[in-house]
Amino acid sequence: MKRIEVKLSLPVVAPLLDVIRGAAQELDGALAAPQQLAGLDVELRTAWQDELLHGQQDGCRRFLALFDSGFFANGVVGFDESNAEPVLRACSALRLRLREHRLQDLPDEVLESGQIDVAQLTDPVRKAFMGYVFLATLQELIIQHLDASILGGRDAA
Repeated sequence: MKRIEVKLSLPVVAPLLDVIRGAAQELDGALAAPQQLAGLDVELRTAWQDELLHGQQDGCRRFLALFDSGFFANGVVGFDESNAEPVLRACSALRLRLREHRLQDLPDEVLESGQIDVAQLTDPVRKAFMGYVFLATLQELIIQHLDASILGGRDAA
C-alpha cells in the first residue's frame, strides 16, 4: 500500500485547525456546493442530496481524524489509499466553505494564486486564507504523490 507521511509545523498548523474545524461544523448539515435540481423527482433529489451530505460529513470526519493526539505528539499526518479520496473531497468542501463564508471579499484569482500581502488582512481573514492555502497544499501533495490507481480505484493508464 502506497503511503505518504507529511511532517507539519505544529505552531503553524494548530491555529489553522481551529478555522478548519469551524468550517467543518458549519458543513455538518449543509452541502458545501448545494444543488437546486428542481427538475428531479423529490424522492430522488432527497436521496441524492442525502448521499452527498453523508459523503461530505464522512470525508470531513476522516480529515479531522488525521489531526488527533498522535499528530499533536509528532506533527505527522499520513495519507494512503484508505483515506486519500475522502480527504481530497473534504479539503474541497472545506475550501468552498471558507471561500464562500470567510473569504468572499477576496477575488478567486487571489485565492488560487496566493498572491496577497497577508499582513494587510484582518486576523480572521488571514487565518481563513492560510487555512484555505493549507487545504490546497494538502490536496496537491495527495494528488502528486499518490498515483491515479489509488485515487480512482483503477489501474493507472
